[in-house]
Formats: sequence, structure tokens, C-alpha cells
Amino acid sequence: MMTRFPQGRTNRLTRPSIAVAAAVAVTAGVVAAAPDAKTAEPAPKLRLIAASTSVTLDSWKEDPGVYLDLGTYLTSENGAFELKVTRKSYKDPVTVSQVFRNGKKTTTKALPAGIVKDFSGLPDFAQIQLTDAAGKTVLKQTEAFCPNNASGRVRPDAPANSKYPQSCPINPFTLGSVWGVENGWASNTYAGYYSKPVQLAAGTYTAKIDVTKKYRDLFGIASKPQTVKVVVRERSWEEPAGAGRSAAATRQGHQGHGAHQGHEAHGQQAAPSHGAHAAHGAPVRTEAPAARTTGAGATFNVGHGPYPPAPPALPWALKKDSLQRQSFAAATVGDRAGQTDGSRQAPAVQPNAKRPTGKATVPDVPKPDLRSLPAYGITVSEGYEEAPGRDYLAFSANVWNAGPAKLVVDGFRSPGKELMDAYQYFYDANGKQVGYTPTGTMEWDPRPGHEHWHFTDFASYRLLKADKKETVRSGKEAFCLANTDAVDYTVKNANWHPDNTDLSTACGQENSISVREVLDVGSGDTYTQDLPGQSFDITGLPNGTYYIQVLANPENRLKETNHKNNSALRKVVLGGKKGARTVRVPAHELVNAN
Repeated sequence: MMTRFPQGRTNRLTRPSIAVAAAVAVTAGVVAAAPDAKTAEPAPKLRLIAASTSVTLDSWKEDPGVYLDLGTYLTSENGAFELKVTRKSYKDPVTVSQVFRNGKKTTTKALPAGIVKDFSGLPDFAQIQLTDAAGKTVLKQTEAFCPNNASGRVRPDAPANSKYPQSCPINPFTLGSVWGVENGWASNTYAGYYSKPVQLAAGTYTAKIDVTKKYRDLFGIASKPQTVKVVVRERSWEEPAGAGRSAAATRQGHQGHGAHQGHEAHGQQAAPSHGAHAAHGAPVRTEAPAARTTGAGATFNVGHGPYPPAPPALPWALKKDSLQRQSFAAATVGDRAGQTDGSRQAPAVQPNAKRPTGKATVPDVPKPDLRSLPAYGITVSEGYEEAPGRDYLAFSANVWNAGPAKLVVDGFRSPGKELMDAYQYFYDANGKQVGYTPTGTMEWDPRPGHEHWHFTDFASYRLLKADKKETVRSGKEAFCLANTDAVDYTVKNANWHPDNTDLSTACGQENSISVREVLDVGSGDTYTQDLPGQSFDITGLPNGTYYIQVLANPENRLKETNHKNNSALRKVVLGGKKGARTVRVPAHELVNAN
């Protein structure tokens, strides 16, 4: 499903996420024995390992630069390595604490203030030094580490699946996250989405990688630098199909995997935003180009937008040397017990077999709590050929579920009717459905880039004047619900592995007879206003101060625990003149992201 964008617009959107590559089975000789129960300590034992003694990295003639995925991993033994990252409000800084789990006993330890600034990972965690064949140092740098990076088991008796989320969020208004390396697992230290390419000539180099001293001291990690041979080869997108892989396929892998791409604001390219469809499009730069088998690309979340789905990511270790490829020849691509290699396309959740019958009831059980995030990714643009002579204010908006129950809405279609009848379901503590209520309709959106069923009246976007009275309302009020952003995984009942994340499967097909759309606890759904009619037409508005209002559940059709926290405002200042309008976006408390 492709969205046509007028020439001259820049469009990049991701849900930023580092994919899960599994069954890493890192390399022979690096597997640690299970700790002796008699001598085990409550704190996890962490160490840095290298999955291979050498890696081959590509530099592309058309877009030169090398991404340093060197295949180093942080392992955790004697328990999981877990961090809780949160902020009380947007007026408060981000804080992080380490969580220790010993049976039913859980304790936490606050880490030094200021150690993290956002939710993207531990900054300056890995230090890298690169020398050329003559022994000359050509590069020294540090990289952030997201413990939720591509990961896999390092011993066969480790848990079959990691309980931790599959990425670190990049939405600027994230409120809480959980990072972790599962006991007996290893997580790639490559910064992935957050890394920048380095300029290296074709040739052979030696990389020395270690954990920086402040983190070695903080987490008790021994200083054991890993040495990896690095071969840089120059490639071209135009080269003929080669052994095992066509140039076209290689090019697709290079172009940021194309995943999580979605609706994006006119011409907007902003700081990282969590990904959304990788958001229904958050205006951010594309993911770091990475080879198909790196394990550092996107997992699923295809998005609404102009970019293709990510190619399958094979387990990272499978490509590293022939011995490993032989050892794991029987492994197949896909997600199942003990293997989460990131190649899956998240399946749609299934609606009930038939529409509900009997008396509609709203029982006294936990319900969702819909909340809005302040708008971000804000930009102005002209209407291009779609609406020549018009000026538009575009933005990203997110409505999320603070729980404690997930939002579940089924749509059922009567033969020949254009609209589906929508119903909200309610569940008891055991997950049994105990009630339902009619809650509006779902409509088919045939526009390119959509082509799925939208639940109507889910949210409303309004531009308010300085006195906070409405002046313009966006035409966008119907949505395909999907769990695109991990907004706060520290709230009660947050689901760290939500379904219904892949927009290509979450919201049905034109011939669907029924659809289920879900917003899970802790997750939000991001849309960007990327088309005239969905953004604000500001052509006739005078310059000055305005507020973008994101309003969840505007008609109160959905039953939730609290209807008083559904609105969020973001201040903007319009300037310029017709055809060249400008927008200034002041910081929202401590969050300085436009």
C-alpha cells in the first residue's frame, strides 16, 4: 500500500525499534556455565562477548558510509539484567533504577541522576577503537546501548523467550520503559537506529570494543576488550545480481529496511520520535541501513506509508561463519518457542466468531484509560498539487492506553453494508469476556496508504486560538488502532509484547466481514497528519499563538476509567506569509522536541 507524496517532499518515518534476532547461540567457546546455586549472588553477572572474530561491512558508492555492527553482545548470567526508566511528568527528568528479582522478592536500586537523558538506551556504553592495517588509529567513538536490542540465548537451558520488550522507545513523550537482558541471553551492543555511519575506505581493520569504565564500575563488568577483524568492502546498488542475493534485494536492505514507515508530516524530518506506525508515521529519520541478516533492523510494524515492509532478518549469528551456518542449518526463519528472529509479520488478532447477542452491559471490571500525548513532529507546508495555494500545519499525534485493561473493539459487517457495527468488550481478571456495549462504527478507507478499516470517533484534532477556543478542526477522526509506540511500560498490567502491531494485518481487508482492533496497556497509536484535509488548513489564519489539541474519545463513545485526562495541548507560534508560513514550537516543559 503506497501513499503518493508530491515531488519535493522529504518523508521518513519509523517506529524506531531494534529488531529481535534470536537463537544467537553466539559462538562456541563464549557460553558461560550456569551459576552454582550455592555461590550465586543476587546481582546479575554481565560481560561483553563477540559473536565472531571477524565481520564484513559494506560501504555503498551511492551513499558511502559504514555502520559499525561489530557483533558484540552483553550477556547476563545469574539472573536477568533489568532497568526501569521513567519520569513522573514532563516537568521531571528521566530517571533509571536497576531491578533485582529473587524469586518472589523484588528490590530496586536507583542509579546516579543524569545517567540517561531519554529512553533510547544507556549513552556512551560501548567504546570502539578502529586501527588500519598499518596500526594507525582511524576511529575512536562511543555508542549508546539499548538492552532490548537484537538478542538471543547463549545457553540451551536459558528461558525460551525473553520477557523484555523488543526495542527502546523514541517517542519524545514516552513516560516509562523497561530495558533488560534475559538471564542466559545476550543483547547486541550495536546502537542500530541511533548510530551514524563512519567513513572508511575499503580494506581491513581491527576493532577493539569494551564497555566504558563508568558502566563497568556501576554494574561490575570486567574489563575484557573484544577484538574483531573488520573487512570493509565497497558495493554499488547497480552491481549485477551476485551469489545468493540480488543487487535489488541488497539495496532494499540498505535502505533502512523500510519498516515502521507510515504517515508523515509534510517535508518533516525531526528528531527521533518511538516509533510508531513505527508510527502511523512519526517524522523521523530512517533506520540505520543494515544488511538483511544483521538482526538490527525492524521487527514488524509495517506502517501505512510509502515504504515497503522490512525484509526478513535471519538470526544474526547464522551468517557469521560457515561453522555456525552448518550447526544451525536446520533452523528456519520465523518466530516460535525459543526463536524470535524478527522475520515475522505480526498476525492480526481475531474478532469473535459472531457479533454479540443479549443485553448490552458495562460491568464493574477494569477498563482502559485513554490519554493523549502532546503533538510533536510539527511543521508547515504548502498544499502542493493536491491543494495548490494552501498552507497546512502538520503534526504527529498519539493516543495511548494507561490501563489497567486493554481496549478491545470488534467490528461486524452486515452483507452489503458499507459500515461495520463496532462493539467494545469488557473482561474480568481471568480474561473472560463479561460484557459489551455498542460503540459506533468502522468505515473502510480506500485511500492509498490506508486501505483498511478505521474505527470512527476515536480521537479529534483541533487548533485552538490563544484563548484556547477552537478555530480549526482536522478532518481526521477515524483510525486503524495498532500498538505502535511503547508509551509507558511501567503502568499496571502493561503488556511488553503486544499483538496488533503490524498495520498490514491489524485492520482488515476491503472484503473483511469482521475486524478486531486493540490498544494494549502501556502502548499508544501514533498518526501523522500528512495529507491536506487531515492537517490544519492555516491559509487564512493570522500569525500568532495557537494550541494543537489532541483529544481522545471525543464523543465518549468508549467506556474508560477516566474521561478527564483525554486532552493534551501543544503550543505553536505561526509566522511568515502565505506560501511561506513558519511555525515555532516552544519546549513542552522539559521536552524540547518540535
